[in-house]
Parts: sequence; C-alpha cells; structure tokens
Amino acid sequence: MRILATMFTTRELRLPIIALGIGILLMGLKFLGWYLTGSNAILSDALESIVNIVAGSLALYSLWLATQPKDSNHPNGHGKIEFISAGFEGGMIVVAGGLIIFKAVRDSFGDHAPGMLDLGIGITAFSGLVNFIVGAALEKRGQKLKSVTLEANGKHLKSDAYSSLGLIVGLALVFFFDLPWLDNLLAIIFGFVILITGWKLVRRSIAGIMDESDEELLERIAEELEENRQEDWIDVHNLRVIQYGSSLHIDCHLTVPWFYDTRQSHEAMKSFEDRMKDLSERPVELFVHVDPCEPLSCAICPKQDCEKRQTDFKGLLSWDKENLTANRKHNH
Repeated sequence: MRILATMFTTRELRLPIIALGIGILLMGLKFLGWYLTGSNAILSDALESIVNIVAGSLALYSLWLATQPKDSNHPNGHGKIEFISAGFEGGMIVVAGGLIIFKAVRDSFGDHAPGMLDLGIGITAFSGLVNFIVGAALEKRGQKLKSVTLEANGKHLKSDAYSSLGLIVGLALVFFFDLPWLDNLLAIIFGFVILITGWKLVRRSIAGIMDESDEELLERIAEELEENRQEDWIDVHNLRVIQYGSSLHIDCHLTVPWFYDTRQSHEAMKSFEDRMKDLSERPVELFVHVDPCEPLSCAICPKQDCEKRQTDFKGLLSWDKENLTANRKHNH
C-alpha cells in the first residue's frame, strides 16, 4: 500500500495509472463484443487488450522503480528496468499475435460465422478512439521525459487503435456483403501486424540493454562540440553515451595542455561538461578523464600563446562521430 500511495503522488506516473484503468475497462468491453458477435477479428483485439493490461502493469512498476534514487547496489540508478519492461511488453505482443493467427487459421477450416456485427463495429470504434487518445498522450509524455517505457506503451496503444480502424472497415465488409471468411483473414492480417509491432519493441529494448550507440545523439554531440570548441580542448576521444531510463551517462577523454595545473585543468573540464549538459533536456551524468597533450598533439592544437609548442599547428581535426568515439589520441 505504501508503494501504491507513493505512485499516486508521483507526477510522472499519474498518466500511466489512468491509462491502465482505462485499459481494464476497454478489455472488458472488447470481450463483451467478442461474446456477443463470435468474431475472431474482435477476439484478436480483445486478446491484445490482455497484453496491454499485463504490460501496462509491469510498465507502471518499472517506471516507479526507475524514479528511485541511486543506492549502493545500483550506483547508476534503476533506469535500465525500463528496457526490460519494454522488452517484456514486446514479447507479450508477439505471443498475442501468434495466438490470434493460430485461432484464425484453425477456424478457417471450420464453420465460422460471426453475428451482431453492427454492435461489434460500434464497440471496436469506441475502443479504438479511446486507445488512440490515451496512446498519443502517453507517447508525447514519454518523448518529453525521454522514457522508453512510456513511449513504447503509447506506441502500442496507438498501433492498437490503427488496427481497430482497419478492423472496422473489414467488419463492415463482412456485415454488408455477408463474407464470413473475411473475418478470419482480417484476424490473420492483424495478427502479423501485432507480431511486427512486438518485434520492434523487443529489438529496441535489446539495443538499450546492450548499450547500443545512439547514432543521432552522437551526431548532435559532434556538431555541438565542433561549433563551440575552445582552444584548450585539444582533443576529445573515447566518447561513450549510455542511457539509463530517462537519464544519460556520458564519459570521454579530454586532452588539455600538459603544463596546466589542477585548477586550470578543472576549469577546462568544467566548461566542457557544461556544454555537454546543454545538449539534452534529460538529466546527464558526466565522467570526463583529463589527458595531458603529447608532442604529436601540437599539430592539431589551436592554442595561440603556447610557449611549449614543439611542432607547427597544421589545422583543427574535425570532430565527427567516428573521431570522438575512437579510443585513441588524435594527430594530423
């Protein structure tokens, strides 16, 4: 009860809690529609609602856990749980898609004729509209908070809404043209759509757990550093960006003049950290290792008043994604 009370007072969790409650009501409504119509296509929609509820519950817990502060056992925080949650949700979606296809194929060889499809169309239309509204709100919130769990949950509900739209068109064809076989065909098509949606979520969660590079973010960092470089930032290399839930962990090596004292090195590092933190709206944790320059560094060092220079300045090294992530000091 204490955890639940804390969750209700956390602003970031209010929307997913509301979405979970709405999902439970819609699930009951969809199963009622299937019971009244006997439509496999509507059943496919109802089965996916079970996935929504289970995944939404896990997502809610993972979001709560991700907001907990760092501790001795989790020095980088608890944000990785969001990738596990998104992966589980994707896996559940894949299972639901497989079950839908299995039942539809099996019923294709029997005598299957849905009824009361006018009521089924109305229920499906209402559920789809609500899912789209809730899904759009969750996705927007997830993008703002940089939460992969919220964004995945929102995309899932929106894909459910798009499926409902196609389902409505198909059910209307079955209803008006008396084509009962089309009901099973629709279920099979939407089953494959659900499978693809689930696989994409699983793929994204695996990428997050394995700390796959965010190519777009690395390019933004390269552009920002290239445009705002300072003369005592001689070189940047071994740049790594890791996502922990809604926060980023960035570490790299920064080369500064070898003759700088501790205070000067710290000032150069501090200005570098400030520029990096300005890159993202989400919390950023930085670990910058300061390296002394070497004679070979003189070729790319733009420092004008350097009395220790051993070779002529040949030109700045372009800081791009490949150079910044390379695990070595650079020279021309």
